[in-house]
Amino acid sequence: MNRFFDNTATAFALKTDSELERAYFLFKMIANEPLVRIGTAMTNFALKANLPVEGLIRATVFDHFCGGVNEEDCLPIIDKMYGSKVSSVLDYSVEGQEGEDPLDDALEKIVKILDFVKEREAIPFAVFKPTSFGRFALYEKKGKGDELTNAEEQEWKRVVQRFETVCQKAYNLDVCLLIDAEESWMQNAADELLENLMRKYNRDKALIFNTLQMYRWDRLDYLKQLHKKAKSEGFHIGMKVVRGAYMEKENDRAADLGYKTPICKSKSATDENFDAAIVYMVNNLDTISLFAGTHNEESCYRLIELMKENNIGTSDERVWFGQLFGMSDHISFNLAEQGYNVAKYLPFGPVKDVMPYLIRRAEENTSVAGQTTRELSLLKKERKRRKI
Repeated sequence: MNRFFDNTATAFALKTDSELERAYFLFKMIANEPLVRIGTAMTNFALKANLPVEGLIRATVFDHFCGGVNEEDCLPIIDKMYGSKVSSVLDYSVEGQEGEDPLDDALEKIVKILDFVKEREAIPFAVFKPTSFGRFALYEKKGKGDELTNAEEQEWKRVVQRFETVCQKAYNLDVCLLIDAEESWMQNAADELLENLMRKYNRDKALIFNTLQMYRWDRLDYLKQLHKKAKSEGFHIGMKVVRGAYMEKENDRAADLGYKTPICKSKSATDENFDAAIVYMVNNLDTISLFAGTHNEESCYRLIELMKENNIGTSDERVWFGQLFGMSDHISFNLAEQGYNVAKYLPFGPVKDVMPYLIRRAEENTSVAGQTTRELSLLKKERKRRKI
């Protein structure tokens, strides 16, 4: 098989020399775990103390991992990437909002983004997190089957209505909508809600996409059970497939509360679970559409092989590859150059409000073995090629 992810000329074609140097500097910093911990603590302190550090953050880590502070701010990057055949997923990455006003504000923001997306071919998806529209504790209580108080019942109805409003809007505009997954102990309620919305809005094709975190050993069975319902009831499944982002939190909670962890026993078991889900979905593209969110090169090559084996065209709209902006450009741009559907998650929002997202990105890069090393080796290769 032709292995083409080492082509750094294509991978970094959009980066100026100074942007390449900034990326190299940032990943060198991220590779140092103690430095990440210290930098995170200092950044949090500076922001809480209202010290004038936003300009520095904007010029470094923010501009590398984010598209801008609002939708319009992201347009130059969106257009630039689309010129190289890479689409964008606008991700309003403001986290941890609670209370009805912030939740209604998030609804208004996502509705606005859907209109923005509809006008631009370069943005084929919109996205949001379930906790953008409801309190985490409410999802948890609902998912456990605990009886809700009258006030909580009314609150849950408002959560459902927010989802309904956005999905109806996406359906009317014919825009695909990705809904991210979160911690396992709140996910049951979100899964049930999204299953009902797929049943309603995915009659002709997949527009509403849930997310499977394949570091959970139960997700493949869940997918198969959902597929049985889809076939018998006549609706399509949209599914983003990822490995997962809350492993330590999941394992710690399971240990503290004394239940079996929902996380696979090893990295290799997670990889096998992820690839098994990809195989299952590709074999059932008549009723399932796939958004493969992965920075794993071998998983990408495996999906390419499966598409070839099943005579699926590179540009088939039922199969998308996705990576985060600021990471794995060697995967994204080389896949796009080969004709595959590729979209970068493009986070945006006010600098201060997006910091929890940026801190998580830095911590994840530090903890994922080989990720930062691979980024650095490719950046070094491109610096050498350009003789920087």
